[in-house]
Amino acid sequence: QVQLVESGGGLVQAGESLRLSCAPSGRIFGFYTMAWFRQAPGKERELVAALNWSGASSYYADSVKGRFSMSRDNAKDMSYLQMNSLRLEDTAVYYCAVQRGAYSVASLRALKADYWGQGTQVTVSS
Repeated sequence: QVQLVESGGGLVQAGESLRLSCAPSGRIFGFYTMAWFRQAPGKERELVAALNWSGASSYYADSVKGRFSMSRDNAKDMSYLQMNSLRLEDTAVYYCAVQRGAYSVASLRALKADYWGQGTQVTVSS
């Protein structure tokens, strides 16, 4: 079973930037979508961004469009989430995930993923 490990979280002020990284514990074979989720205290986990294998298809939650950008390195099975202009409401635990097989935003929004990370805390202060 592949495990994912997130890094790059921390405490920043509103308006600043952070870059999250997600690395697997082993090789991921086949084609797969990579995604980032977040869960704020007292709220449900939500899909923030997703990127299919080729990078041709992507999804961003309305709340992060224009501020967050996701990328991936297929040679390393890694994904990245560049977060700019951070807001107080971006405070959450951020999780990376892998969806094997066909790209499906609907499935991801239903929290259906094959591999999950343990999460990294992002705290935005005023």
